[in-house]
Amino acid sequence: MLIDLRKFFADEAASMNIDYSFSMKDTEIDGEYPFRTPVCVKGVIKPFAGSAVLDATVEYDLTKNCDRCAEEFTKHYSFDVSHTIVRELSNEEDDDSYIVAEFDELDLDELIYSDIILEMPVKFLCRDDCKGLCPTCGANLNQGPCECSKTQIDPRMEILRKLIDD
Repeated sequence: MLIDLRKFFADEAASMNIDYSFSMKDTEIDGEYPFRTPVCVKGVIKPFAGSAVLDATVEYDLTKNCDRCAEEFTKHYSFDVSHTIVRELSNEEDDDSYIVAEFDELDLDELIYSDIILEMPVKFLCRDDCKGLCPTCGANLNQGPCECSKTQIDPRMEILRKLIDD
């Protein structure tokens, strides 16, 4: 969605509500395409001292495999964004807190895409207390305990265990 920002830079009374969705189904993350439903954006763009301010809420569902148990899950994400959009930066203002709108246009899809990527968790977990897989037999420990021995000895320390047993 391209937004013409000239009216925001010129008119202090201008304001625009945003309520739209866009698809990210072709976005690949870790070899998967987790965006199966559209991303929803709701917010407002307002003028502010010769610039424009975007305040919005971004919501989407993400379908991934859990990094601990490998089960597929879908989780709903929602976060707020706020950006100050300017025509240009002076030399003193070389700052990442401003978005420069080339040709007085803002590509909202690209901006929200960047926000989503920056908000992504480092690990994708089906739930916060996911127990993962047994390192010995590979059983999903969320479904119950496995029959493996719980005492594991580091193979490098096996020689010390033999000394104790003798």
